[in-house]
Amino acid sequence: MEMVCLDLEGVLVPEIWIAFAEKSDIPELRLTTRDIPDYDELMQHRLTILRERGLGLPDIHAVIEKIDPLPGALQFLDTLRASTQVAILSDTFVQFAGPLMAKLHHPTLLCNELVVDGDGAISGYRLRQPDGKRHAVLAFRSLNLHVTAVGDSYNDLSMIRAADAGALFRPPARITEEHPDLPAFHDYEQLLPFLLAPVGRRAARSVT
Repeated sequence: MEMVCLDLEGVLVPEIWIAFAEKSDIPELRLTTRDIPDYDELMQHRLTILRERGLGLPDIHAVIEKIDPLPGALQFLDTLRASTQVAILSDTFVQFAGPLMAKLHHPTLLCNELVVDGDGAISGYRLRQPDGKRHAVLAFRSLNLHVTAVGDSYNDLSMIRAADAGALFRPPARITEEHPDLPAFHDYEQLLPFLLAPVGRRAARSVT
């Protein structure tokens, strides 16, 4: 039996923090895990800016509600889910995910959680577990599932390397250059056949 694990932002939906940065006119919030591999460093950077600007969860919600899936993402996901099991492994937060999951027909999502004060201020965050994407992939493999993982950023590399097979989707050039052994796809029409191909036709990945 097979399981496909997909990143969320950059693969199925636009980057939430980039959308919020554009709406709030705060260029410093455009940084993502494509730019800063250390997730805690990135989140502390974001939270500091939110505190300094007096912005909270309601401000971000107002932007998220207007975000739509990337063009073609819903059809891609529906087609994939009709043929195999799919789990979304994301470093986003449960407080962000609701409207986006509804627009994607409610796939299974494993993500993190924000610490939100009564007035909507974001005071911190809780990881589901450190390196959660990789651990999820390893857990699925322990159930004797053949796992294929797809992501676009530095924080996806550990899950891709832990999977039986893996690929990058629309990655920045720097990641492609640093990891030339990983297949890279740039549209869903290319990615879907890779994910639905017989297991033996996908590049094997050893657990690290």
